Amino acid sequence: MLGKPYNCKVATTMDMIVGKWKIAILLNLLHNGTMRFNELQKMMPGVTQKMLTSHLRELEQEGVIKRVTYPQVPPKVEYSMTEYGKTLQTVLEMMHEWGASHLAKKQQQ
Repeated sequence: MLGKPYNCKVATTMDMIVGKWKIAILLNLLHNGTMRFNELQKMMPGVTQKMLTSHLRELEQEGVIKRVTYPQVPPKVEYSMTEYGKTLQTVLEMMHEWGASHLAKKQQQ
């Protein structure tokens, strides 16, 4: 990575997780486990149904979250992290730590 910046895959990672609500979705599923759509929506005040649906679909297409639909009336849909998606936890924790350190540094200026 250091020798060939044009070949760096940080942008690939960022493209997948960047979105106004994607990190909130990922953190909620990582910390709370399986959640229904309405539960996720309640945990993120301000998110529209359309935006939440869009982000969930994108994360599902990337293989990071899993959507399970139960054949019942009314329909029951649950979302959870895939094993692959759980590998993002370390990345997100490291980004959180860096962000906290950066904010502390800015406050010292």
